[in-house]
Amino acid sequence: MEVIALVGPSGTGKSHRAVVVAHQFETQAIIDDGLLIQGNRILAGASAKRQPTRIGAIKAALFMDDRQAAEVKKALAGIGEGKILILGTSEEMVVRIAERLALPAPAKMVKIEEIASGKEIERAKYMRHNYSKHVIPAPTLEVKRSFPGAIVAPIKIFLRRREGKEQGFKRDWLEQSVLRPTFTYHGRLSIANSALSAIAEHVAASVKGVNDAGRITVVPEQEGAVVIELAPSILYGSPLHEVAVNIQKKVKRAVEDMTGLLVKEVNIQIRSLSFAKEKSEAD
Repeated sequence: MEVIALVGPSGTGKSHRAVVVAHQFETQAIIDDGLLIQGNRILAGASAKRQPTRIGAIKAALFMDDRQAAEVKKALAGIGEGKILILGTSEEMVVRIAERLALPAPAKMVKIEEIASGKEIERAKYMRHNYSKHVIPAPTLEVKRSFPGAIVAPIKIFLRRREGKEQGFKRDWLEQSVLRPTFTYHGRLSIANSALSAIAEHVAASVKGVNDAGRITVVPEQEGAVVIELAPSILYGSPLHEVAVNIQKKVKRAVEDMTGLLVKEVNIQIRSLSFAKEKSEAD
């Protein structure tokens, strides 16, 4: 597989122009911020934009997690031979991504300055700095699956048809998405801790083996992330570790799906054992 690289500092508009560059070089897929994107689908990966810290975002973008890298490698194998576009903030970053995904070194390096004017780059930096607008080169519906509850707006990129050639992108336009995870032009969105606690309480109480959800604490973290702590009462005879893990998984999924917030941790401290009649698990 031949690798094409699009390189430029963070916030200079690489993701916005990714589809155009992919069309120009006839690439079959795009790798951007930890995601593998083909046409109108996110095939694999974990977006760096969902990470709670800058360090976590860098690790995701570089595919440093072995499971994430393995998932993307498997998806790449399904694409077959052809070309792929990798976005990065530097040539070194693109080379490292290619190495992590067992891809060859880039055959072509395209710098953002070659395809965007100085004014366009400054405009992109302004929007990133002032509105934290992030572009993902995939349709809105597909992005919402990866960013449940987030505020996503569609934009269309128009391309010129190429006669007599089979293209990975077969339409003369493709949709991209602008993502604003926790804020709008009119100010920040806020969700009361009591609302998050109510969601966690309802979900935890539905888990088989839980008698009572107990005390719930929600601790806000940076960049729209939260840590949720529960002290449930567990039915005597229930497998404590299994019940605790089920609570963690279900609470995390429910809060992220319903609010768009990133649940960084769900900590369980079992408060007591109860001999109350066992409840049936809710679907």
